[in-house]
Amino acid sequence: MTEEYVVLVDEQGHELGLQEKMQAHREGVLHLAFSVLLYRDTPSGREYLLHQRALEKYHSGGLWTNTCCSHPRQDESFSQAGIRRLQEEMGITLSTKLTDVGQFCYYAELDNQLIEHELDHVLIANGDGLVFTPNVAEVMAYRWWSTAELKLQLQQAPQLFSAWFAQVLAVVEQS
Repeated sequence: MTEEYVVLVDEQGHELGLQEKMQAHREGVLHLAFSVLLYRDTPSGREYLLHQRALEKYHSGGLWTNTCCSHPRQDESFSQAGIRRLQEEMGITLSTKLTDVGQFCYYAELDNQLIEHELDHVLIANGDGLVFTPNVAEVMAYRWWSTAELKLQLQQAPQLFSAWFAQVLAVVEQS
């Protein structure tokens, strides 16, 4: 397996260097990330495509989260990284552009003694009519959720979702 690196940044997003991904997550060093959330508009309102992380993931296994997420590689745009991960994680070939609708910085202590400390860019696109075959090493389930259902579940059972998902949805809803 090839070592993966994350781009270290300050809170303004200025690049500071690279660090091996797992080391950055053990030490809680601030780095770049992105979250993609595909949506579709239905007669009853907007729906979002979420996936449940595979139990074998290095953290947050079994939790529901946005369509895909990861870290851009050095010199890779957020859009390029999002399109790459949609293919790798969800088996989605996206022909439309991803739109960056905002960002947020967060710090969360997770399972497996790992820490997420990320400057997370939120990317969206219309996913209506897409065909996909999720990677079983990444995804154990997926489904479309209505906005109302998501807000209710985030309020009543936030433990079902990844540490960052509520903030992703908030950025999308504010855009």
